[in-house]
Amino acid sequence: MRLAAALILLIAFIGHAHAADRWNVELIEKPEVPAEIVAQPMEPAPSGIADMLTAVGPKEGGIIRAWYSQPTSRYRHGILGDRIEGGALVVERADGRQFTYRLDEIEVFEDLYPRIADLDGDGRSEVITIRSSLISGASITVFGLNGDTLVLKATTPFIGSSFRWLNIAGIGYFTGAPLPEIAFVATPHIGGRLALVRLDRNRLVTIAAAPGFSNHVIGSTELRLSAMADFNGDGLMDLALPSDNRKQLRIMSFVNGRIVEFANASLPSPIDKAIAVTGEGNDAALTVGLENGEVYKVSR
Repeated sequence: MRLAAALILLIAFIGHAHAADRWNVELIEKPEVPAEIVAQPMEPAPSGIADMLTAVGPKEGGIIRAWYSQPTSRYRHGILGDRIEGGALVVERADGRQFTYRLDEIEVFEDLYPRIADLDGDGRSEVITIRSSLISGASITVFGLNGDTLVLKATTPFIGSSFRWLNIAGIGYFTGAPLPEIAFVATPHIGGRLALVRLDRNRLVTIAAAPGFSNHVIGSTELRLSAMADFNGDGLMDLALPSDNRKQLRIMSFVNGRIVEFANASLPSPIDKAIAVTGEGNDAALTVGLENGEVYKVSR
């Protein structure tokens, strides 16, 4: 009996030692906070599709702009507020030349803007998209220029069922590897699963995954319910994003193939706006806007 009690105490101690820190939550008076919390810096897409924006990348990366074009209503999911999606991806080089990738008739770009990043370290940018199948749901799909042709370089599997979506949470150096990783939440409205993937030649390889997250509100055009920073001062990017009910802000690190929660904060209403971050390490603070109209500062 004494041995069993000792084991229980040891387990409790270990659990307590590894428990996530509870960060402070402070109500901010509304006049101090802009209405949208985080301004959207991107310009409208040249295609003229409502709510779609143009991504901008570094000039030295080859691809300097990217956007979705060829509006289509062939996928009737409407997760982003309407049923008009992109049927093609357009990229532009620094010399002004544009290149287009057109999807098959059973696919769409279920997204508002691509992301541009050099995922393989060759000095040339790739374009990261959310590509959905009318039959099998969403995927992360990476495109790049091969000479004068825009090609599909790698993709995650489709989720597996129509009307199942995912949202990208961030692209950065989360694990200390020499190449950046893509963090995303699969099915953010139904028990969302946070995953981290990395481009390995022509594959997107999953490094870590864990359930219990969301980073989107059904019908919203706001995709930025997440923020990246080095919150724990270890020199690597961490990720702050809502829990699956969006009433808790969870701050996550990626350690040895695991997703580790090292801090969290409970809020009185679900998060529904872009998350702002200032500072890093012990000085890090986040600003979150809620469905009830209140705005809070979250910090140590």
